[in-house]
Amino acid sequence: MTGPESSRPGTRADGSHDDDAIAELGYKPELKRTLGNFHTFAAGISYISILTGTFQLFYFGIAHGGPAYWWSWPMVFAGQLMVALCFCELAARYPVAGSVYNWAKKLGGPHIGWLGGWMMVTATMVSLSAVALAYQVTLPQISSWFQFIGDGTGKSAAENAVLLGTVLITFTTLVNAFGVKLMARINSAGVAIELIAAIVLILLLAAHVTRGPDVVTDTFGLGEGESLGYFGAFLTASLASAYVMYGFDTASSLGEESKDPGRNAPRAILRALVASFLIGGLILLFALLSVPDLQAEQLKVDGLQYVVLSTLGSTVGQIVLWCVVIAITVCELAVHTAGIRLAFAMARDNNLPAASLLAKVSPRFQTPVLPAVVIGLVAVGILVINVNQPQIFSVITSIAIIMIYLAYLSVTLPMLVQRLRGNWTPAKGKFSLGRFGIPVNILAVLWGIAMSLNLAWPRAAVYNATGPQHWYLRWGAFLFIGVVAIGGFAYYWFVQRKRTGVLAMHAAVRPDGGTPGDAGNPTP
Repeated sequence: MTGPESSRPGTRADGSHDDDAIAELGYKPELKRTLGNFHTFAAGISYISILTGTFQLFYFGIAHGGPAYWWSWPMVFAGQLMVALCFCELAARYPVAGSVYNWAKKLGGPHIGWLGGWMMVTATMVSLSAVALAYQVTLPQISSWFQFIGDGTGKSAAENAVLLGTVLITFTTLVNAFGVKLMARINSAGVAIELIAAIVLILLLAAHVTRGPDVVTDTFGLGEGESLGYFGAFLTASLASAYVMYGFDTASSLGEESKDPGRNAPRAILRALVASFLIGGLILLFALLSVPDLQAEQLKVDGLQYVVLSTLGSTVGQIVLWCVVIAITVCELAVHTAGIRLAFAMARDNNLPAASLLAKVSPRFQTPVLPAVVIGLVAVGILVINVNQPQIFSVITSIAIIMIYLAYLSVTLPMLVQRLRGNWTPAKGKFSLGRFGIPVNILAVLWGIAMSLNLAWPRAAVYNATGPQHWYLRWGAFLFIGVVAIGGFAYYWFVQRKRTGVLAMHAAVRPDGGTPGDAGNPTP
């Protein structure tokens, strides 16, 4: 193609423009398009992060569900696949920053959009804290030198986890502040290392198999005497799988910085989820088949770290664990990146306090800098508040997952309503579910509701695992999320709602020179 059109940034070979979807939502393009196919795939898979999730919570799954907890992995994949397929249609049509927020707003209106975005941005900050805690599960296993505080038991483990997590969050804040290109390079390199390490780990564990695959039917006798029997134990253990397979929407949230995002984002979402399912499932399976002592108490405390060190030996095991540290780092980087785009998307709609500052794009780095700092500070604050809680791992992880499931519901539920009313039209010539759209969407909604309730259920094993039992700890998820949702929406309804509208500095320019508002909201 020749002529002036070919020199326009974001223009594809077929003459269509990558920024059409942004203009449809009322925005002008501001973020630099530098990300290719692998970058968007890497963003999705690094947020899911196979090694981070499996190594962080394998101990939890084994302790509460025994080896049979492995079946929660395909169960969670099947449910999340329904959600991902719905997201693929949306990513094809609206590949924009803050994907979940903008999708919820477009499908359910400004109120649902704000609530979904608020839940997601809060969940992202909690997730940033939760992922940062994974350093404590891995680094002291490599060397006692990383246990700066105490002996790694009780409160000292939580205190040391906060210290290590703060260092990691500081790093991701600095990288994200210096622009998407640096982030993408580090992220892509880290993902490449993670994928290679994961495949090598599968092969190494497979070479040390000591028992047959029937091990995945062993329940360790858990659930006996309980009203729901083993099913109740299984639902608790499923948290270990539910924690891993989310965040695939990040591939679309970077849509304004990607090339041909309408086609590449849906592919990246599916590839990231499927690759995580296959590789993660095999790691968990071969870990169960190869660990020398399936009844070892360390398996329920140290999890996969114990499997790797006891099965592969100290030298090889430590190399694998260093790869896990890299995976945790790029996962944290991806979570932070997604949170920044979400905050930026809400701020340019004047939907956050100090919106004009949060939505400001650095002319030098072409990325929003202030959201990176604010999100990082809040995440560190969450860690510090919980510094004396030995059950910090399961509590923060659980709340983060639930809030993200609820944010996803703010998209899939309005989307289902639009489908049933006949108002949903997929992007022409791009990803579409066709006649399977309604059944897939129904399953996505049912899955989201069921898992949100399951994860929030007031179990002592999750929310009050140690020390005296307190009702406010057991019901912590409902209380925390209720305060965030009700308090946040009350603030929006009485204060922010009156100010909502695309900020003039971010609004798309009409041919007549005007700046249209977004989705019925006048531009201030």
